[in-house]
Amino acid sequence: MTEIASRGQLRAAFFRWALFLVPAILLAGFLSGRSAGSGPQNPWFAALVKPGIYPPPATFGIVWSALYVLMALALAQVLTAPGARGRGLAVAVFVLQLALNLAWTPLFFAAHQISGGLMLIGGLDVVVLLCVVLFARVRPLAALLLLPYLGWALFATVLNWQFLTLNPAADGQVGASPDAGPVVRVQIGG
Repeated sequence: MTEIASRGQLRAAFFRWALFLVPAILLAGFLSGRSAGSGPQNPWFAALVKPGIYPPPATFGIVWSALYVLMALALAQVLTAPGARGRGLAVAVFVLQLALNLAWTPLFFAAHQISGGLMLIGGLDVVVLLCVVLFARVRPLAALLLLPYLGWALFATVLNWQFLTLNPAADGQVGASPDAGPVVRVQIGG
């Protein structure tokens, strides 16, 4: 027996998913950034030469919060399309892109891996694009909700690349600030 949900039931299911996913994804993003010590207060990051396109630091919290909300709403759209062809794959790719997204911050800010961050975010760009395509097949509105995220991810890729270009000595650096120069060890005595 096949039952079709009414518009009201689908709307209620969407709101239930959204009420769960919006805070969950926002919290995941917050915890990723917080645990990595991201932002201008990070001494390693503060010492980096900033690219000309680097926006004011407050921009990142505002933009990422909005993007995480849009991502959650897009996922809620897809999750409330039971039986839709490709739904399972679309959700799996969404989870993958979210994991890559959350992994970038500790890689860049905590591990100081600018080149590793660039490779990761390049992969993220591809997976987000794939997610947009897969979401469009399930729910076109869900794909549209991900387009600002795709745009910001591409901008962040260019920004990451510029950080690497301007700060090659800081890539993978542990401890001292990027402009501290080489460490010289002197052994006294035998």
